[in-house]
Amino acid sequence: MNHSGTAFDQKDAVEVTKDRNGIDQVVLRNPRGASARVSLHGGQILSWRTDRGEELLFTSSKAIFKPSYAVRGGIPICFPQFGPRGSLEQHGFARNRIWIIDDNPPPLHPNYSSCHTSHTDLLLKPSEDDLKVWPHSFEFRIRVSLTADGNLSLISRIRNINCKPFSFSIAYHTYFSISDISEVRVEGLETLDYLDNLCQRERFTEQGDALTFESEVDKVYLESGDIIAIFDHERKRTFLIQKEGLPDVGVWNPWEKKSKTMVDFGDEEYKQMLCVNGAAVEKPITLKPGEEWTGRLELSVVPSS
Repeated sequence: MNHSGTAFDQKDAVEVTKDRNGIDQVVLRNPRGASARVSLHGGQILSWRTDRGEELLFTSSKAIFKPSYAVRGGIPICFPQFGPRGSLEQHGFARNRIWIIDDNPPPLHPNYSSCHTSHTDLLLKPSEDDLKVWPHSFEFRIRVSLTADGNLSLISRIRNINCKPFSFSIAYHTYFSISDISEVRVEGLETLDYLDNLCQRERFTEQGDALTFESEVDKVYLESGDIIAIFDHERKRTFLIQKEGLPDVGVWNPWEKKSKTMVDFGDEEYKQMLCVNGAAVEKPITLKPGEEWTGRLELSVVPSS
């Protein structure tokens, strides 16, 4: 295979297919054979595979693939609300709406447009029903890219096309596929303050070294650095999360007891997943009329000992 990409047909790089409900999905491929699959239901990434075909994102075997249900797995987009922090449905409505392919998006800043071999641009605008529950006009654009190295990049742009300011929260609720939750540690969150959703969002300070997991966790770490690492000792690989415009990090695993209460999640599946989210939660982002926010998340995987 030509790893330089010179013989790679761009028609192979982006393919539009349909899922079992007739909803469009976009499949991205790079010259080395890595791939990603994005559904227009929620603008949600459902799959990210290495050039060896190894799936890097977790999706529950009990996930419900029907409009009006959020798919349990992949990378749901939480907007304009994270969790129950507001008057809207859990995690906001963006993950339950049908997005459209944006064939002619405004150009990205040059900083964001290098080395992407294949990408798709999606767009969400509020429906009349959305405006009844959240009366703010916006354009939410996301570019999903697969780089030459197989990294997954998400660049979001949210523009206020209203005549008054509005504020929102956002999170990329990424479900990473792991060998076993007991074999995983997370670095980059040491000594940070966090809000513990299991303790009425009380604020604490993280103690000790890397995070390891022995029970249910549902925390939002505040003002983190731009790089977070998830080490999977058994699979000898490390996920790297690089982010811009997303100061907070959510960490979630339901553990055994809560797993058994979730209809779209297997009783033992908590062992094979960990959510680590790039987010802007504690301090909502405010946009004046005509103003635009840009956030970026890039995921990569590297071998580790």
